[in-house]
Amino acid sequence: MNRGKKYQSNSELVDRNKSYGLEEGVEILKKQKTAKFDESIEVSINLGVEPKKADQMVRGTVALPHGTGKEVKVLVLCKPPKDKEAKEAGADMVGLEEYIEKIQKGWCEADVIVATPDVMKDVGKLGKYLGPKGLMPNPKAGTVTNDISKAVKQLKAGRIEFRVDKYGIIHTIVGKCSFTTQQIIDNIKALIQEVMRLRPASAKGLYLKGITLSSTMGPGIKLESSSLVRK
Repeated sequence: MNRGKKYQSNSELVDRNKSYGLEEGVEILKKQKTAKFDESIEVSINLGVEPKKADQMVRGTVALPHGTGKEVKVLVLCKPPKDKEAKEAGADMVGLEEYIEKIQKGWCEADVIVATPDVMKDVGKLGKYLGPKGLMPNPKAGTVTNDISKAVKQLKAGRIEFRVDKYGIIHTIVGKCSFTTQQIIDNIKALIQEVMRLRPASAKGLYLKGITLSSTMGPGIKLESSSLVRK
């Protein structure tokens, strides 16, 4: 695969055979030439789990200290009087029947969907539409709740959801290239801390097998995983 001159130039800053400390890795990323847009910063975490086993499915949420740098569109599915609470908390879209109908017709302009427990019997039929997109409300992700105000405010402030894929890897965004080095470090530490907290009791051997940091258009930078889990 042919790579552009900018990618090749950025790759020269990275030693593929080396794992970097968190601060050094972020500083290398910050030195790279970026695209004309504010690229996202992504982290891939390789875990020693077997996702096919239900008790080893690592899934959770974390409130990044500095957010993701992305405006999150939140849809709240609920009935009155919760709709007023959702709007006051800053939800972008609020309703129930009209949005269920729109989603069934293929519409979805929301980044996150939150629902109250009492409407899940209606929202449940959207599984085949929202499931493949990772948008189905779920209690474990904090998106099925009666505390609508708290959920919406956290999501708008930068709370992210993550889950391990079938290969045992978590892929998620932790900020933008315009963030300061310290902001990126703080966000990554918060994510790693939560991932470690969620370690399944049944997972044996090495849990945190590898971490790679990259920008949207940049090369991967391997991080020293051992240094990130030290007490």
